[in-house]
Amino acid sequence: MNLREERQSIERQILSPHASFAVNSKGRGKYEPECEIRTCYQRDIDRITHCKAFRRLKHKTQVFLQPEGDHYRTRLTHTLEVMRIGRTIARALRFCEDLVEAVALGHDLGHTPFGHAGERALNKILLNEGGFKHNEQSLRVVDKIEKEGSGLNLTYEVKNGILCHTGSERPETQEGEIVRLADRIAYINHDVDDAIRAGILRENDLPVEISRTFGTSHSERINSLICDVVEMSKINGRITLSPNAATAFDIFYEYMFESVYRNSKAKKEEAKVFGIMSGLFGYYSENPDDLPEDYRQIIETDGLRRAVADYISGMTDQYAIFKYSELYVPCAWEVR
Repeated sequence: MNLREERQSIERQILSPHASFAVNSKGRGKYEPECEIRTCYQRDIDRITHCKAFRRLKHKTQVFLQPEGDHYRTRLTHTLEVMRIGRTIARALRFCEDLVEAVALGHDLGHTPFGHAGERALNKILLNEGGFKHNEQSLRVVDKIEKEGSGLNLTYEVKNGILCHTGSERPETQEGEIVRLADRIAYINHDVDDAIRAGILRENDLPVEISRTFGTSHSERINSLICDVVEMSKINGRITLSPNAATAFDIFYEYMFESVYRNSKAKKEEAKVFGIMSGLFGYYSENPDDLPEDYRQIIETDGLRRAVADYISGMTDQYAIFKYSELYVPCAWEVR
């Protein structure tokens, strides 16, 4: 018995009967021999962690565009917080932590520069061609874009969790459901933290229903939500919040939309995002030879406009600004 088989045997002993056992995975789109050391989900964690799209997340906006200060969340730190919350819930419920980690690490790989403002811009540009959704793009990244177009060849369960971490379609695994909820727990709470840091909110501005239900500090709120999920999921046999917590969480969500996500002070620069994204899209649509080779290959299968969207959505905030400036802003010069 090799180390992978030992691990799979241990999973049988310690995980819930409702967990997604690595040995029962539906497998990969392209056959590969099994690793002697790692389970299939552990391999997926490594593939995502080492891919280029994952590294670029450190320079992509979470909520605040171009914030001054080192402590605001980026798309990468958000991803890590989702992963930690998800693993904590999975361990408490005896679900597969490796599957949760893989889904969490991959769930936002397809996010655009400039956060949801960039996503809305590309969705508007591609409205007549199916639009643009970051969860669908995350699946494209791992399936069609990474490794010069060959993809990461991830397992079915990880890809399903990535695709269904948001939107109307639900994940097929309980681990995917954990990530779906961990994502919301993470961003609602860390966005409060960042909004307080930015001076947009004060701690005592939060509605009384939130502090009464979840606590008055960042750590108290996250701990209360995790404990509630664990307790209620054990009772109900599915990943869920209690009715009381779910009601308070909905109030929390609506409050953040009104006070932060639509806040004119925080979002005043977002109007410029559409100009940058549409400018880049227009240029590369008219000059496809300037796309990198691996993106030009996508034109043959999915068309020019989708290939351009793939390239632009993969840019970091700073690179998108740099390319836009390079293409549209006149260079300074002087007469000698």
